Amino acid sequence: MNPVNWFEIPVKNINESKAFYEAAFGFEMPIHKMGDILMAWFPSANNESGASGSLIEGESYEPSHLGSMVYFSVDDIEAVLTKVVENKGKILNAKMDIGEYGFFAHFEDIAGNRIGLHSMK
Repeated sequence: MNPVNWFEIPVKNINESKAFYEAAFGFEMPIHKMGDILMAWFPSANNESGASGSLIEGESYEPSHLGSMVYFSVDDIEAVLTKVVENKGKILNAKMDIGEYGFFAHFEDIAGNRIGLHSMK
């Protein structure tokens, strides 16, 4: 079993951030209200490897460049980075080769979080 099973990316405006991630990655994210907290869930598939998570908006959740970084597995890093920029995000580190482990890149989302991308292509 992988030790991580859930992550949360803090945002200030759930609707704007949801639209950003949907445009950058091409999937839909339903919004769920849990008490005073709003969450937009990333897709997940039972019995598949990897973790899922959500965007989260709430009083104690602050977007940040500091702390943990989430990496998304993608087929085409350049295509995602193009969509990130088209939707007002920023490229922090362009696609870099890490040898037998594939490639990675970093971007900043519209809320100010650092996010990683990983691909074997």
